[in-house]
Amino acid sequence: MRLWTLILLAISTALLSGCAGYSPAGDAVHKELIAPYRVDSGDRLRVIVFGQNDLSNTYMVDKAGMISMPLIGSVPVRGRTPAEIADDVTKLLSQGFVRIPNVSVEVDRYRPFYAMGEVNTAGQYTYVAGMTVQSAIAAAGGFTARADQSSVDVTRSIYGEIATLRLNMTDPLMPGDTLYVRERFL
Repeated sequence: MRLWTLILLAISTALLSGCAGYSPAGDAVHKELIAPYRVDSGDRLRVIVFGQNDLSNTYMVDKAGMISMPLIGSVPVRGRTPAEIADDVTKLLSQGFVRIPNVSVEVDRYRPFYAMGEVNTAGQYTYVAGMTVQSAIAAAGGFTARADQSSVDVTRSIYGEIATLRLNMTDPLMPGDTLYVRERFL
């Protein structure tokens, strides 16, 4: 009986020490979720220049964080909101190309997210606005039999810094996130 008590105590101590390293997502994560969306490589933008059908189109953000538009050429968009991009395009077009440009920019397609680890089908997936960690795992075919289903490690760019966070299933996902589902111990 005493041996079983010592074994259970050792197992409990080992399991609880694993929990000691967990810390909830910081304030920066929550502030980014309510902040305006910032464009990055892999996003596709719909730029509408009212009255100028030749300029209105969808544009992919390249690896350098630029879009290339007729007349004005390359426009830096990485880290900018759609409203800021619209202002930039308006300013560039008003420099002798269009008399009074009226520009609207919206995200046509978000950059993908990635799922790795103990999911049935690891890979790259299309991000949908409002997606949670749980719906992302469902898109990746669900958990494997060995998966730790309590939380998921997510690597994300927060204000230009790469951070790895431990998120719950109901936490929101962001475009470009990489999910890693860990293997459970028992």
